[in-house]
Amino acid sequence: MDIDNTDKKLLALLQQDGTLSLNDLAEAVNLTTTPCWKRLKKLEDNGIIEKRVALLDPEKLGLSFTAFVQVKTTDHSHEWYKKFVETASLFPEVMEFYRMAGEYDYMMKVLVKDMKCFDEFYKKLVNSIDGLSNVTSTFAMEPLKYTTALPIR
Repeated sequence: MDIDNTDKKLLALLQQDGTLSLNDLAEAVNLTTTPCWKRLKKLEDNGIIEKRVALLDPEKLGLSFTAFVQVKTTDHSHEWYKKFVETASLFPEVMEFYRMAGEYDYMMKVLVKDMKCFDEFYKKLVNSIDGLSNVTSTFAMEPLKYTTALPIR
């Protein structure tokens, strides 16, 4: 799907405030509501807009301990990969999860209340799947930048 400047502006506006009304969005991009709605519907139908969510403040919910967990494995079979991804994805503490190139095979961003909760998560993770050869964690001292807005140009 080709995205023009009007679509990009709509996407940028929604990334900043997903609660904007159809009227506000249409006015901001110089359209009437019907063509604006059709554009939004097309962006949703094509999967560019995946979903609309509320972003929560983790610290206000007592989730201020961020860890980055890097994993190496000795087993690179497809069966092990499927089991590992399925198992690790079940942990609600895992906010992001990537297969990596480089020294480590996988990396997770984990969000918990404190070190005790992280230790509990860590023990559950390493005991839930065989084949982990190295699990290394680093901890964020202070968040310096966080955004969910994609850099639409």
